[in-house]
Amino acid sequence: MKTSLKLEELAMLLLGIYLFSLLNLSWWWFVGLFFAPDIGILGYTVNNKIGAITYNIFHHKFIAIAIYFLGIFLTSEVIQMVGIVLFSHSSFDRMLGYGLKLEKGFKFTHLGEIGN
Repeated sequence: MKTSLKLEELAMLLLGIYLFSLLNLSWWWFVGLFFAPDIGILGYTVNNKIGAITYNIFHHKFIAIAIYFLGIFLTSEVIQMVGIVLFSHSSFDRMLGYGLKLEKGFKFTHLGEIGN
């Protein structure tokens, strides 16, 4: 993965951290929930197609942004936090080369094959 793309993802991760700092919540929430989106990987216990769907739901930035703005609309810091954590985690994963999954298998992503 190109350095410029990794830097973009780092910038988005830092944006997520900044947005979380604006909330009146303990940092333990952010740290404790940071890897929670990886629960989407459990779909792979069914098959590759279900695994890709569940993983991508928990790692899709548009869904994260929509949840964040829903939290703003509802004035709910908890919902905003969920959106921020999903967004930040997705940026972190993509910075490491883990993109949205294709139905062929876990190592096949929109960023290319993991490990190549």
